[in-house]
Amino acid sequence: MAVITVIIPAFNEADSIGPVINELPLSVSEIIVINNNSTDHTVKNAQNAGATVLSENRKGYGYACLKGLDYVAKQSKAPDIIVFIDGDYSDYPEELDKVVAPILKNDIDFVVGARVQKLREEGSMTPQQIFGNRLATFLMRLFFGAKFTDLGPFRAIKYEKLKELEMEDKTYGWTVEMQLKVLRKKMTYTEVPVRYKKRIGVSKVSGTVKGSIFAGIKILTWIFKYSLK
Repeated sequence: MAVITVIIPAFNEADSIGPVINELPLSVSEIIVINNNSTDHTVKNAQNAGATVLSENRKGYGYACLKGLDYVAKQSKAPDIIVFIDGDYSDYPEELDKVVAPILKNDIDFVVGARVQKLREEGSMTPQQIFGNRLATFLMRLFFGAKFTDLGPFRAIKYEKLKELEMEDKTYGWTVEMQLKVLRKKMTYTEVPVRYKKRIGVSKVSGTVKGSIFAGIKILTWIFKYSLK
């Protein structure tokens, strides 16, 4: 049986982190929550739900993910698959088995849970999120011949392949960096349609004008950087 580790970056997700953890399937071997400088009860609630909790005080999605990967690298037994999912309960954690299925059944390297329109709750993605996804994936098709339709945060990748990517982005560019490096290294990938609902609480990125602008700049910077290589 494959060893699956889940990494959940979390900043002030006290109300949602418990349900996210509790609804992950039993196929998961370890759940790692990275507390990204929360000021609420995120840590306590994650621990009560049975997760391994780490702290990363430098704010940034990438910083949190890298902290989780540093922890994984130090364990005596490496996982087979790493799954990333947000801590805001916008994804359906029980769909993890569906997201990892292409890796287990077809030996695919990388899978994105695609938030397709017909499976999205109305209002679950902001207009700027929808526009940003369309622009980013259009540019990836244009420059790299990619088949991605989403930069969804619910994703799975073989751990050994993830190490090859040498991830480095500290903030908003983490997801697009991963997809661009998968393309550059010619790894196999696919998308799996997943359901998506309104998150609990307010988004720290798309919920603010500043966050949306910075995220958009970071994503475009990664794409144009790689297009010039």
